[in-house]
Amino acid sequence: MVLQQNRKERGIVLSEQDIVLEQVQDELLAKRQERIIKQVAKELSLSIKQVRTTATLLDEGNTIPFIARYRKEMTGELDENQLRQIEERVVYLRNLEDRKVEVIRIIEEQGKLTKELQTSITNAVKLQEVEDLYRPYRQKRKTRASVAKERGLEPLAAWIWEQPKQGNVYEEGAKYINEELGVDSAEAAVQGAQDILAENMADDAAIRTWVRRYTLDHGMLVSEAKDAEAESVYENYYSYRELAKKMPPHRILAINRGEREGFLKVNLEVTPDSVYRYIAGQVIKGQSIVENLLRSIIEDAYKRLIAPSIEREVRAELTEKGENQAISIFSGNLRSLLLQPPVHGNVVLGVDPAYRTGCKLAVVDDTGKLLEVAVTYPTPPNNKKKEAAAKFHELINKYGIQLIVIGNGTASRETEQFVAEVIAETGKPELAYLIVNEAGASVYSASKLAQEEFPDLDVAERSAASIARRVQDPLAELVKIDPKAIGVGQYQHDVSQKHLEESLKAVVESAVNHVGVDVNTASSSLLSYVAGINATIAKNIVKYREENGKFENRKQLQKVPRLGAKTFEQCVGFMRIPGGQNPLDRTPIHPESYKVVDKLFQELNIELDKLGSKELSDLLTEQNPEELAVKLDVGVPTLRDILDSLQRPGRDPREELPLPIFRTDVLKIEDLVPGMELQGTVRNVIDFGAFVDIGIKSDGLVHISQLSGGFVKHPMDVVSVGDNVTVWVLNVDLKKGRVGLTMKKPNVAE
Repeated sequence: MVLQQNRKERGIVLSEQDIVLEQVQDELLAKRQERIIKQVAKELSLSIKQVRTTATLLDEGNTIPFIARYRKEMTGELDENQLRQIEERVVYLRNLEDRKVEVIRIIEEQGKLTKELQTSITNAVKLQEVEDLYRPYRQKRKTRASVAKERGLEPLAAWIWEQPKQGNVYEEGAKYINEELGVDSAEAAVQGAQDILAENMADDAAIRTWVRRYTLDHGMLVSEAKDAEAESVYENYYSYRELAKKMPPHRILAINRGEREGFLKVNLEVTPDSVYRYIAGQVIKGQSIVENLLRSIIEDAYKRLIAPSIEREVRAELTEKGENQAISIFSGNLRSLLLQPPVHGNVVLGVDPAYRTGCKLAVVDDTGKLLEVAVTYPTPPNNKKKEAAAKFHELINKYGIQLIVIGNGTASRETEQFVAEVIAETGKPELAYLIVNEAGASVYSASKLAQEEFPDLDVAERSAASIARRVQDPLAELVKIDPKAIGVGQYQHDVSQKHLEESLKAVVESAVNHVGVDVNTASSSLLSYVAGINATIAKNIVKYREENGKFENRKQLQKVPRLGAKTFEQCVGFMRIPGGQNPLDRTPIHPESYKVVDKLFQELNIELDKLGSKELSDLLTEQNPEELAVKLDVGVPTLRDILDSLQRPGRDPREELPLPIFRTDVLKIEDLVPGMELQGTVRNVIDFGAFVDIGIKSDGLVHISQLSGGFVKHPMDVVSVGDNVTVWVLNVDLKKGRVGLTMKKPNVAE
């Protein structure tokens, strides 16, 4: 049906024979799709119906945020993570099926395809299995075995492989002496035959699979210093060994980096005796005149051919494990950072600190509009504190500034000390300061987008404005920056950049659609992450808004160039129009459900203008969703979402989170003593703990063992970026400027 439908749409008329061929191809595609769906359902412990429905919805061009929010009945309420897992596995398995077809075709063209081989390839569930099976038939560069084959030594190799009980291998080898072909002795002939058999063993799929598994289970990853006298951050790995399969992901990536930077020599050590025994068990049939020769060939095959390639494959698998974990951590941290609660209603002074070039200042009003920029020099080497203080006081009084936001880059803590002194001088109890992560601000400042937003400002002034806006609406500001430039991960520069980019884009997309966007104020950067919207359509929305004024209702989006019916369906539920013609346009309720809402209000005998009132909220709370869903002829999950949206119209889910910690005075590392209780903000979560800003120059570390009194599998199970936490000082290293913290309350009795 697929091919026939495509042909019909293109107006192509085919012969009856071609139509029959298309029907056969369609049947094969359908069987392939069903096989993939069953496998994904089994892998992810989901029903076949859930996987089939999800795959169909994705194939129809629906986005994951849209499916997760507005197609819950169809998928059985799968969440975004489950939907992405299905998408990832379906894509992988479809590519795997395509590769199987290609491999079978190539082997068949060589005239070497057997039924058994075809079955093995067809039944493979991993790409590695297919490549192992294809390996003997792949075109190779010139090898010792290929040279031996060119010299006519395959029959001799076959004779040895038969493992004769009688005869002499060198007498047999003498039959193949041919100086024209380069075989000048019986020994050379036998050696050539050995090379052929060694390569055959190295190409055997079953042997490779077993050796790969054994190496991963028993291999020791060993690292040594290239120069033991060289100082580096990798000194812990100058003489290090650990069972490869037990290595934590961050350690794998650290050793990889040390090797790449030339400080470490790394290899995978495996005791070969078990490997020799296994291969011998597969190869040697019993006593023969060539038994010892075969054992020698096995040893050569493993050491020269199998071990080096398997080591590369296993290390690649370990690296992939490390990369996946690093990307997962970065993604989790990024989501937490993007969903930080906005600090509304404040005129903010943003400060981009520096030494020689001075602190750039930017004042923005409570909507993020830039009011004024300036530069002061309170830090070394200029130390113009008096002049700087005068400027700060002027701006504070002129604009009624309530919050000063300082970037955490160069000269941050010196600037913080200065700002704390200024706040004390003002005597204004409502004035406070906040340190924010400025990662990516310089990237944004030099971008084309920043130039368009602030054409009259220099790079540092734009950075100060971005820092100020980060607290007012973290999501709206951070989406302007390449996610990779926001430093909330570990080893993000050591992983597959393509995989990282795809994962981070999905995180930003998820966060944006979770919050929703005000279509009348959102930047094109923010709009481009809305489900179904690309960069071109996002710019068209902004352009339409500028030319025609504010959107009054969601239907007007259909007038935006290139925003077609499918895109409208995908995006409209995530677009908000506060104060628009239809009160429902400021809620997450999709227009396709507006008729359901109308029936609901009729059932409740209340008017739509009561939206947001306590009267409506109380009435909705009393309803039984299961019973009401039957009356309204709607799915229960959809109705629950509708009821929740009606009770809290215009709700920003981020506002339910605690605000960041505002400070008015500076804490120095010298002030800290073990046991001191402090309030801090989690800045980064990594495999072995969390870094917490407690108001000193460097963030303190809460090791994973100090996060909770119970067992902690991973720090992300306990804390997230942006969390406000209570910590106690464990230890202080003044020389290195390091502070150890604990989240386990000390036992006072002790």
